[in-house]
Amino acid sequence: MATGGKVDISQLRNLVRQYIDMHLYKTALFWADKAVSLSNGDIQDVYWFAQTLFLTGQFHRAAHALRSRGVVQTTLACRYLAAKCHAECKQWQEALEILEMEQKESGEKDLPAEVCVVGGTKKLESSVCLLKGIVYEAMDNRTLATDCYKDALRNDVHCFEAFDLLVSHHMLTEKEERELLMCLPFSEQCMPEEVDLLRFLYESKMKKYCKPIDPKLPSGLESLNDNLDIVAGMAERHFYNCSYNLSYKMTSAVLMSDPYHESCLPIHITCLVELKKTNELFFLGHKLVDNYPHKAVAWYAVGCYYYVIEKFEQARRYFSKATSLERVYGPAWLAFGHAFAAEGEHDQAMAAYFTASKLMPRCHLPLLYIGLEYGKTNNAKLAERFLCRL
Repeated sequence: MATGGKVDISQLRNLVRQYIDMHLYKTALFWADKAVSLSNGDIQDVYWFAQTLFLTGQFHRAAHALRSRGVVQTTLACRYLAAKCHAECKQWQEALEILEMEQKESGEKDLPAEVCVVGGTKKLESSVCLLKGIVYEAMDNRTLATDCYKDALRNDVHCFEAFDLLVSHHMLTEKEERELLMCLPFSEQCMPEEVDLLRFLYESKMKKYCKPIDPKLPSGLESLNDNLDIVAGMAERHFYNCSYNLSYKMTSAVLMSDPYHESCLPIHITCLVELKKTNELFFLGHKLVDNYPHKAVAWYAVGCYYYVIEKFEQARRYFSKATSLERVYGPAWLAFGHAFAAEGEHDQAMAAYFTASKLMPRCHLPLLYIGLEYGKTNNAKLAERFLCRL
């Protein structure tokens, strides 16, 4: 590492990457800090120092490290990382201000692309658009958030997180989802053999209640039939087709292989509610709360158990906790409304459904339940107005 009393900075930099790969973030931070000093604050060493601070959960310190050394405006990678730090602290306005900064013109030292952007500039620009969308959505500006998620996908068609947020947060209608899929530049950014795969994977995630049938796998991709993500998606389609037993059978098979499969759990829990499998709900809820107390789905499962056994006040308590952990968790908002509706609390039920409608702007379910509640209160005109919007 040292020759003639002089330290080889490249060796230190390699150490930082190696320890990050081994998830020894504190050790990586130690060496990243020394690299910054020995290189007299070279921009790439400052960047990796901030990265290791981020990985050790020191978000404020990481943002300060980038700002204080004046690198935030000199390179997009540093600006993105600084904004990401503020977003992790839920400092949305600060994150947005950094993302919208104009980069300084020439005369500033920039980061070598290979140092921090493995996938190239387009992937970094996509990540910036994605983060900007997350910030806008947190600030309740869903129109701009939707535009940013679309831009993220146009810059990088592999950016699944942007696609997933558009779909799972119901930000597009079924028609808009298909239009987006049609206009994405797959052929420009993918190998020819990859285009069918990507199209199929995205199509399998799109609105599942419009045509609740299983999508057909393209030729050569038959081995995906057993992929747990694909099976969970098919189970959801069967659920929306009211084939609860078949859906339950498929979700159970997925959870047998992967007990905490993220996208499968909500549909499995809902199947348990429809089939009134209280014992399974009880044990699943306890298991999730023990292992994932910070996840909305855990408290949603507990709330569903109390809902099924008709202890609606307790159910509401847990649904409320789920929404406090993850504000845009649609299933919990709908269930929260159901728990009020079950006891004839129409105003509170509609307040929950209206919130769900705001958070899931292109989903028909909140409008359906609002219409039903107006129907229960004999307000036929308002009921018709909402039901006609479906």
